[in-house]
Amino acid sequence: MAMEISFQSKILSKPPSLRLPRLSARRLPIGKPNSRRVLSMAPPSAAAAALSGDPVHREDVLRAARESRSVCLSATHLEETVAGLRMKAKGKVRDVYESDDCLVLVTTDRQSAFDRILASIPFKGQVLNETSLWWFDKTKHITPNAVISSPDKNVTIAKKCSVFPVEFVVRGFVTGSTDTSLWTVYNKGMRNYCGNILPDGMVKNEKLGSNILTPTTKATDHDVPVTPNEIVEMGLMTKDDYDEVSQKALSLFSFGQKVALEHGLLLVDTKYEFGKTNDGTIMLIDEVHTPDSSRYWIANSYEERFKSGLEPENVDKEFLRLWFKNNCNPYEDEVLPEAPEELVCELAWRYIFLYETITNSKFELPRNEVPIHERISRNVSKALSNI
Repeated sequence: MAMEISFQSKILSKPPSLRLPRLSARRLPIGKPNSRRVLSMAPPSAAAAALSGDPVHREDVLRAARESRSVCLSATHLEETVAGLRMKAKGKVRDVYESDDCLVLVTTDRQSAFDRILASIPFKGQVLNETSLWWFDKTKHITPNAVISSPDKNVTIAKKCSVFPVEFVVRGFVTGSTDTSLWTVYNKGMRNYCGNILPDGMVKNEKLGSNILTPTTKATDHDVPVTPNEIVEMGLMTKDDYDEVSQKALSLFSFGQKVALEHGLLLVDTKYEFGKTNDGTIMLIDEVHTPDSSRYWIANSYEERFKSGLEPENVDKEFLRLWFKNNCNPYEDEVLPEAPEELVCELAWRYIFLYETITNSKFELPRNEVPIHERISRNVSKALSNI
């Protein structure tokens, strides 16, 4: 079974994995997580030193983020402003439009976790789009992708194809805080997860012996872990397609780990999505190795912090996820508390820090001289007229 491409943000011989020294550590006690904690508004100090980078640049970004909160791109309506464009799907982060010839993916500033929207993060859409474009270009030797062009900082124009209704989640560490994260299920006693046999005695944030695939299929409002056999039996993919895509996913992750480590980062886990064109070509779609789809840690402090039982220095949205998890029930509460401005701006900086660290280039802050939606509409209209 295949569905027409959605590109929704939440709809991911075996290559050798990147090895870190396997560390011994006492087993953490297994117990029920705290359901509520005292409200805390300060961002975690774990990553303060490594993430400070150029302090002047950081303060410039934080100030720009505070000033831009009111003009975040939280919603789009290009079907009203661009001739011939139709709204196809509204994902948690991306709004997807289609014309007769292609798809238009607009990456917004919406921040999602726990299968819902938590906040809008200044510059996030631009960071994600430009990060993905960089990785799409660097991974063409592993797999073709659907990118046609990028006429705007927040937009990618892509080929149409049929999407496999499976996210290929690849993990290198036992970690995470969501219901489907590897540490959550492992801490509950599960030792066979998505067809992977896990050894006893592992602790949170420990490096796996080798990278593993933990695919998920889409339900109405949440991800459902699934084994390779179940994917084939349910008719979601043929065995040949699954084998090809799983090898591509593992190769992409191994390459991503190598590149990340060269820049002082650990690529901890990520998700990939793939589609198939009419001629049978399997393509990488959606996003690649962004701080939204991936977890990154600072490499040079990992071992020491792991030995000390401290959380790794992270360069992703995990600290914001943890803030919501500690201050509400993000899965069940009808109304969530507003994300503190300090955390929102800190996340904007971390996303930019990751982009600049990985690509070794300077992120160009938008000038906001023209409203973002107006700018996107103009650029998309021009691009489509030339296709």
